[in-house]
Amino acid sequence: MSVQTITLGGGCFWCVEAVFELVDGVVDVESGYCNGHVMNPSYEQVCGGDTGHVEVVRVSFDDGRISLREVLEIFFHLHDPTTLNRQGNDVGTQYRSGIYFESAAHEAVAREVLAEANAAHGGRVVTEVQPLANHWRAESYHQHYFAQHPGQGYCAFVVAPKVEKFKRTFKARVKAS
Repeated sequence: MSVQTITLGGGCFWCVEAVFELVDGVVDVESGYCNGHVMNPSYEQVCGGDTGHVEVVRVSFDDGRISLREVLEIFFHLHDPTTLNRQGNDVGTQYRSGIYFESAAHEAVAREVLAEANAAHGGRVVTEVQPLANHWRAESYHQHYFAQHPGQGYCAFVVAPKVEKFKRTFKARVKAS
């Protein structure tokens, strides 16, 4: 097994995490913050919008079972990459769309998939592609949040529909239960 990691920001990390936890070939998912200027920020600091961080999910995947291209194709289907600093009612720079890479090979694939997504969305994609910097793991209570709190209001009305959309759109990619 060859495990690779890519870090993705697509709005609230609870949504992105919930989907990628179901993807066949994904071996680990961790919510966190990256590309800001504050060392080890708290959730409250990041939500304040002054740290420069984005809410992200580090997706570790077995590239023998799923490619980075497939991971990124799922990513572009689970959020709206055309809204700057916003996903639905979540507004602020911490909710920006981004792909944060750790290798030149991952950057090349990210830019290729981004160009395809941009063409599909009429040139309106605002997703940033940047080297991963200043990454911090989110607090423990944010990890596996949807799995632990499916009935919580935000989870029931925002996260659950995204999970269901993934299951319908990518049936062949859903982990066996």
